[in-house]
Amino acid sequence: MKTSVIKNHSGLNSLIRVAKASLVAGALCLTATPAAYAEADLSQVPAGAYSVDPTHAYIQFQYNHLGLSNPILTFDEFTIDMNLDNADPDKTSVAVGITVDSVQTGSKIWHEHLTGKDWLDSGNNPEITFKSTSVEGSGSNFKVTGDLTVKGQTKPVTLDVTINAATNHPMSKKPVVGISAEGQLLRSDWGLGKNAPFVSDEITLKIEAEMLQG
Repeated sequence: MKTSVIKNHSGLNSLIRVAKASLVAGALCLTATPAAYAEADLSQVPAGAYSVDPTHAYIQFQYNHLGLSNPILTFDEFTIDMNLDNADPDKTSVAVGITVDSVQTGSKIWHEHLTGKDWLDSGNNPEITFKSTSVEGSGSNFKVTGDLTVKGQTKPVTLDVTINAATNHPMSKKPVVGISAEGQLLRSDWGLGKNAPFVSDEITLKIEAEMLQG
């Protein structure tokens, strides 16, 4: 019996040692993660011109089709430029340019329809643009209002923007700002209301971007 008790204690001690080692390893992993990744303070980066890192940026829009699905389409070619005023973020400006023909639809036929004259008419309107007119907010949350031009028509749109991080990029060592933006719009406001409500008039626009200085 004594031998059995000693063996049980030995097994318990082994489990305790493993648990402690796991906790220590977890703590080391946490402390190894740069605190800058959690920062959302624009004062951590200098003011000036920033442009999008094309390998880490996405522009998408989503709609409902017949109540059956919620397709997500993306654009492959676009520019995003930001002139950051970190002392007074409300004076920051943003400009976006999107190549219409770069839309990824998952179908050649749908691509031809969407970029054709009944929809985006890329032959006569090759670009979609957004230019900010006001920025409001503080900390990591802002509302960016601007003029969205689609198919030759310009209407105001407001995007909810979250600053995910503002720091020095761990690889390029350049100042970088990570943003997530989302807004709701009605395609009919730009003369694109065909087939509504079977294809929803409501569109959700999403932007994910890493903005590098220089």
